[in-house]
Amino acid sequence: MKKIALINGVNLDRLGKREPQIYGSETLPELVSAIKAEAEKLGVEIIDYQSNVEGEIVNKIYELSDAGVELGIINPAAFTHTSIALRDCIAGASIKFVEVHISNIHKREEFRHTSLTAPVCHAQICGMGREGYFAALRYLASL
Repeated sequence: MKKIALINGVNLDRLGKREPQIYGSETLPELVSAIKAEAEKLGVEIIDYQSNVEGEIVNKIYELSDAGVELGIINPAAFTHTSIALRDCIAGASIKFVEVHISNIHKREEFRHTSLTAPVCHAQICGMGREGYFAALRYLASL
């Protein structure tokens, strides 16, 4: 069975509580559960991970890459705009990532317009809310 990593970064554990006008009222466990249900229909397995700690995310990506996981969905959250370490990790891992953002980062504050991680990802989806995750999942499952 094809395995797809689902990596969520800093503050995404606060979905449903933090700025619901931007990120919605659904919690991360609810979102992950829905993604896993859709993945099952598509015949793929989701390996999910969330951390607020940059180095833990880097370690997890390398662990998954070394275990043979080749596809992934990543929402680096604020690390998108700040983390050269995460960018280098994605570039050095053998996982083809689709970067997902719930909000449209290009319509927000100026500092959010630049993604350090997008250039080393296979694709980027932003501004589609939770549906961005499902679009990424369907795309990766089809590869």
